[in-house]
Amino acid sequence: MGNELSLADRDVLATAQAWAEAGRKVALATVVETWGSAPRPVGSHLVIDADGNFEGSVSGGCVEGAVVAEAVEVIDDGKPRLMQFGVADETAWRVGLSCGGRISVYVERLN
Repeated sequence: MGNELSLADRDVLATAQAWAEAGRKVALATVVETWGSAPRPVGSHLVIDADGNFEGSVSGGCVEGAVVAEAVEVIDDGKPRLMQFGVADETAWRVGLSCGGRISVYVERLN
């Protein structure tokens, strides 16, 4: 498949564009690195608005909750963030990465 985006990821990017064009403040979260057991591959996207509404997926369970909460802050202050979740992290069990995986998610404001 190479660098091609899946249909689901193209839909998330289309949603991000539509939300931004409608005047909603939007952030985009992208999986930039995975290691071991990870539910979503590199390049997966999650779009979030200032109210915490979201579409897409970068992981599962509590990881997405943490990403959504951080994205709302990114929308507020405009500063992108690199979030890392994994088994070496004390929060690994809490966020659902107890199976040996690690992911890095980049969160940036789009507008």
